[in-house]
Amino acid sequence: DVQLQASGGGLVQAGGSLRLSCAASGFTFDDYAIGWFRQAPGKEREGVLCISRSDGTVYYTDSVEGRFTISGDNAKNTVYLQMNSLKPEDTAVYYCALETFGDCHEKYDYWGQGTLVTVSS
Repeated sequence: DVQLQASGGGLVQAGGSLRLSCAASGFTFDDYAIGWFRQAPGKEREGVLCISRSDGTVYYTDSVEGRFTISGDNAKNTVYLQMNSLKPEDTAVYYCALETFGDCHEKYDYWGQGTLVTVSS
């Protein structure tokens, strides 16, 4: 079974940094995309950014460009979301998801559980 395990959330002060991890297992797709999404209290889920071999890095929201980066460690089957210069409006539950054709613009097929990021002002 495909499993995605997100971790690394926590409480951080505004201006601080966190690194989230998404450990993926149970699949052998030729190409795939891993995306990060977030859902703030009372708001709809929004895409943050994505990485795939075909697309490279895709930002779904301008609000994190220049602050968030995504990277992958193929040996560990893990994708990281490095979040710098965090703002209170970044507070949300962050989810990672897997798309099985390597296209950051397609529907995601598998979702991990979320990890809570809280940014205090």
